[in-house]
Amino acid sequence: MSRSPVISIVGHVGVWLLLVASPRWDAAWAQDWPQFRGPNGQGVIPAVEIPEEFGEETNLRFKIEIPGKGWSSPVVSQGICWLTTAVPIEADPARLAEIRAELLKKNPMAAQLEVLAAVSLRVVAVDLAQQKIIHDIELFEVEEPEPIHSLNSYASPTPVIAGGRLLCHFGNLGTAAVDLATGKVLWKTRLPLEHSVGPGSTPVVVDDRLIIPCDGVDRQFVAALDVATGRELWRVPRPRMSGDNGDFHKAFSTPLVIGEGTRRQVIIPGAQWVVSYDPATGKTLWQVRHGDGFSNSPRPVFAHGLVFVCTGYMNHELVAIRVDGEGDVTETHIAWRMNKQVPPMSSPVVVGDFLYMVSDQGVVSCLEARTGEVRYRERLAGNYSASPLAVGDRILFLSRSGDASWVGAKPEWNLRRTNHLEGQLMASPAVALGTLLVRSDSHLYGFPANGR
Repeated sequence: MSRSPVISIVGHVGVWLLLVASPRWDAAWAQDWPQFRGPNGQGVIPAVEIPEEFGEETNLRFKIEIPGKGWSSPVVSQGICWLTTAVPIEADPARLAEIRAELLKKNPMAAQLEVLAAVSLRVVAVDLAQQKIIHDIELFEVEEPEPIHSLNSYASPTPVIAGGRLLCHFGNLGTAAVDLATGKVLWKTRLPLEHSVGPGSTPVVVDDRLIIPCDGVDRQFVAALDVATGRELWRVPRPRMSGDNGDFHKAFSTPLVIGEGTRRQVIIPGAQWVVSYDPATGKTLWQVRHGDGFSNSPRPVFAHGLVFVCTGYMNHELVAIRVDGEGDVTETHIAWRMNKQVPPMSSPVVVGDFLYMVSDQGVVSCLEARTGEVRYRERLAGNYSASPLAVGDRILFLSRSGDASWVGAKPEWNLRRTNHLEGQLMASPAVALGTLLVRSDSHLYGFPANGR
């Protein structure tokens, strides 16, 4: 681990930066879960009586089959859970074989990609009280969508709830708004670009703007759409990148909103750079060249005046950046960085003075958030893509193979319990109405407080 000389001046950031601009925690947290990683977007909630032991036959309130496949996380409003999904449309096997052959001619490495002749992109609504699907709405039908990586889906970005609307994003395949009360589709639009391995970035809402990172292999920009109409309000290009290979320019990160008033920021990591934008105009507030990393998926987290960014593949690093700068602050505002067991897919979580993260290979690290000092590294079984959820003094980690492990949120390793569910767990968990919601590759599970 290497550190910058500016570590000694981290503490002077203004008080306004101690609050995130997303909805603050209040009684509503127990009812709604409006975005990826919860009301504050950082995967941390107060202590609730979510059972430590749960499974296929233990403390299970419901298990509901969800059509298609999607790695997007559940979002909840007024007792209704919404999930996006992608349902393959059956095609003539001969035509599908032709598509595969054409793809392999262009790219010999495409054998690891999933190919469909057509796909129906949908949103499903589950009434948590009735424990049944009440809406199954097609938003887009796409013929010959670009192939996706075997660890991705056509419905990986998580929808966002704002202003009585559900805002659903499928990358270059389309973006749509649905009325929460009626299920009516209000508008649709599309931001063309080439992902190479499928969509991944989840948008964020600030005031009346839906802010979407668009980091493809052919073009890289950030766009803001009007939540009410879908009209594009602004678009700004990403910083110039080195190299000519577009695969090293793509990214799949989700923005984080911090600050208030005149210094509200939308922080969006991408390949090679992380940039802070003014959400009203798209103006760059500050930017940091983090290295040569690309295809980074983790959402940043913010604490103690620092934003923590995972840089992705090529250079798996975690970079801690002071957020009070102006312009290019690469040489002045990196507080510390480390390059061991950093996840390119799962987001970190900060609880109190400590940052926790899990690598793709299952290594959990605990670091002192202010300094980057490692307190422990310990291994969980399996591989990991979902982002952890901190519930009071414990953290839930979900493995791709179905393990759900509770680890104590303290600077000493404490594996409290490991449960197991059927199927793959790629989506990050949610909590609403006192119920832990876990999405597998085929079902939505609900585990209630105290098993009630």
